[in-house]
Amino acid sequence: MTNAAGPGTPEATPTAPDPALRGRHARRITGALFVSQSLGSAGSIAAATVAAIVGAELSGSVAWAGLPGALTQVGIALGALAWSRASDRIGRRGALSGALLTGALGALLSLFGVASGNFALVLVGLFVGGSGNAGVQLGRFVAAEVNPKARRARALATVVLGGTFGSVVGPLLVGPTSALVTTWGWNEIAGPYLATGVGYFLTAILLFTSLRPEPRLIGEAIAREERGPAAATAPARDLPQLLRDPSVRTAIASVVTAHMVMVGLMQMTSLHMHGLAHPLTSIAIVFSSHTFGMFAFSMVSGWLADRWGRRPVLGLGATITLLSCLMAPLSPELLPLSVALFLLGLGWNLCYVAGSALLSDALAPSEKGRMQGFNDLLVGGAAAAATLLGGWVMAGPGGYTTMGLLGAAATAPLLLVVARLPKGRPAAA
Repeated sequence: MTNAAGPGTPEATPTAPDPALRGRHARRITGALFVSQSLGSAGSIAAATVAAIVGAELSGSVAWAGLPGALTQVGIALGALAWSRASDRIGRRGALSGALLTGALGALLSLFGVASGNFALVLVGLFVGGSGNAGVQLGRFVAAEVNPKARRARALATVVLGGTFGSVVGPLLVGPTSALVTTWGWNEIAGPYLATGVGYFLTAILLFTSLRPEPRLIGEAIAREERGPAAATAPARDLPQLLRDPSVRTAIASVVTAHMVMVGLMQMTSLHMHGLAHPLTSIAIVFSSHTFGMFAFSMVSGWLADRWGRRPVLGLGATITLLSCLMAPLSPELLPLSVALFLLGLGWNLCYVAGSALLSDALAPSEKGRMQGFNDLLVGGAAAAATLLGGWVMAGPGGYTTMGLLGAAATAPLLLVVARLPKGRPAAA
């Protein structure tokens, strides 16, 4: 089966009618996305480790410590919307590669901004650099698109699993890159942005060379088999129609809430520890524990979502997230903080994998680019609001304890939303 190319469409590449050949394409593309997640997340996490410290030092006020993280999340949100819409015109390969190259440029601006003490340049760079993170995150939907429903959550989880590399290596890059830029006479907290830029650039090259055949064409072939011949050409539902779908509503609520709570508490943990005189090495250990929880158990999350169904995994993730928010403020010591942040990451992972799979299940091919971008727009916007609010909360009398309680209060309603989702049958093995 060969799709003819037309003006404004991605390069036409034969998508084999043979499921075995299509499966080999899917495994290769998923593998490339796994590596891209590893490289991209390492750079993103390295920068996130010092984001609140950059905000507090360069602005001169703890109240604005969350501003760098907030601008990053706004950049991710708008980047996700723009590049996901572009992917319907130029293809998934071109859109993801473009997003990551834009992210590398943003990281370069942030690097020079921190080095020169120019807070405004840092904020511009972080906003632009959000496109790189958006490209890394959108890769999970591409993996879901090229795999049938029975393997969709596991394929998506494989890509998310790539963040395990970033969870370990990203914080470990803080020390060496900080030492390197110090030898250049720069502020040590500029170092992580060097790692971010290199990671995004390498990831862009990888995806541009590896995402072949065009993943959108493979997804259309799968949709014709699973939904019938009319599925690939059916008109897309508009936004109000999509939001009336219980699966779409629950998927968006789960991913947005989990990400908002996770980012808000995670970003303020570094500032909390910095205020308690923990060294950067200890802060990096807590971040490694947190991001290990975010990514290391992705295959388990994917297997459970395919075997049990999306609904039970979402409920488990929401419960763990709520408990972690209550645990985090209980002790300022390194070990309890590491455990609480690990559970925060694990709860996020369960909601993120199962929620993303549920959203992909509910959408026709003509709806994926627009709606998945809208989902990540909400994800980034909510995380930006949580990060900005976090700086103000940390400047208040309740500080980190209030952050934990607010996270728990935001997560509790998600349990009710998930409980009201109609039970769906797990995909066939």
